[in-house]
Amino acid sequence: MASTDFAPIRDYLNSQVIGQHALTENMLIALLADGHLLVEGPPGLAKTRAINALANGVEGDFHRVQFTPDLLPADLTGTDIYRPETGEFVFQSGPLFHNLVLADEINRAPAKVQSALLEAMAERQITVGNKTYTLPELFLVMATQNPLEQEGTYPLPEAQLDRFLMHVEIDYPDAKTELSILQLTRNEGLAQTLAPPTPLKQTAIFAARKDILSMHMSDALQEYMVQLVMATRQPQQYDEKLAQYIALGVSPRATISLDKCARAHAWLMGRDFVGPDNIHAVFHNVLRHRLPLTYEAEADGVTVNAVLDSILATVPVP
Repeated sequence: MASTDFAPIRDYLNSQVIGQHALTENMLIALLADGHLLVEGPPGLAKTRAINALANGVEGDFHRVQFTPDLLPADLTGTDIYRPETGEFVFQSGPLFHNLVLADEINRAPAKVQSALLEAMAERQITVGNKTYTLPELFLVMATQNPLEQEGTYPLPEAQLDRFLMHVEIDYPDAKTELSILQLTRNEGLAQTLAPPTPLKQTAIFAARKDILSMHMSDALQEYMVQLVMATRQPQQYDEKLAQYIALGVSPRATISLDKCARAHAWLMGRDFVGPDNIHAVFHNVLRHRLPLTYEAEADGVTVNAVLDSILATVPVP
């Protein structure tokens, strides 16, 4: 399996989601690293369109769930339906049994719904009554959050956030990209859009995942990743100012995710080894949602991205 086999789907994604290269690239990384994606950005930036385009390019099915305050766990997992003709209960599967799932505005659903999604994301299974059902082997959740309107929302707890492989921030396109978006919209109205590529088979995705896990990474680079993580847990050993801003260090799940994402990033570049630049490319997205800051950081106007920048600048590269 070679990275060139992913070129058609990458080109298709970038043709359908203009100006959001970071989003499309990280969707492919999440697919290859077998993880879930949290995307944060204002409305109308093609988040739904992006996951839909990915579904068109891979062998699998897609379902979108609009999260609302009245959503119930059974609306995600499914429920047992009574069949009077047989006198039995039959399980009716919910949206989580699709390969690609869009959880739109995930922070608008209450805690019970979020916990149902947590089991699915972490354990790749759901439990209804006294029965447990296994989810598809190819299973990717892309959740979205609107950073602007926070009234009536239920912030995701740290345990839920930690289940996401990456947290990607996206912003408005520039003027040139906006013109390209207008042209794409007109072409779609005239049925002149690019046809989806031949769907990538799931077996090809699974084979790519094995190739990625077997890529070469030097011992020094593995140690470097660990030191980056340790800088969040023992910041006073690196920078006293960092210690004032970091409330809690990241979990071992962050180290595992950093390793997987750096490997996937290198593989998509056509490499057979991982370099420091691959770690740096995914570092912010992997740690952004796992690093809670102190009130002092908030008072000083220090963002989590600024703290992560300081960590990269402080920990020496091998």
